[in-house]
Amino acid sequence: MNCIIRPLTLEDEPFLWEMLYQALYVPKGCAALPREIVRLPELARYVKSWGREGDFGFLASDAIADQSIGAIWLRLLIGENQGYGYVDDNTPELSIAVLPQYRGQGVGTQLLTHLLASEGGRSSISLSVSANNPAVRLYERFGFAIVSQSDESLTMKRH
Repeated sequence: MNCIIRPLTLEDEPFLWEMLYQALYVPKGCAALPREIVRLPELARYVKSWGREGDFGFLASDAIADQSIGAIWLRLLIGENQGYGYVDDNTPELSIAVLPQYRGQGVGTQLLTHLLASEGGRSSISLSVSANNPAVRLYERFGFAIVSQSDESLTMKRH
């Protein structure tokens, strides 16, 4: 799919909340999670007060439908604010999501390609992903490697 990719702005925070919800992996056959789950502190830290120093990312939109369809963003989560993919105080965590009806069409690949080409010299990026999530293969294609595993969750890092 050909999409338009542009930098995220402060005005995109409401869409980032939707993308945070869409980023939550729910295995096939399982019930959807309640939308308010993204307001839990351990999840809200990925979006709350978007636009602070170091926040960086992109939004994908469908030019024909004129709607936002996906986003990718980096945020440094340290100290008591560490995220699920924390590896160290210098490595920002990656979040990415695409609306369900646009998945499997290359939007995530385009977003990840764009982010990595534009990431401004960051030495590493980490993320957390369910071990059963098909996106693991995408991350591996882009050079992410598993650095730790707990239960069904993987922490991956790209140097």
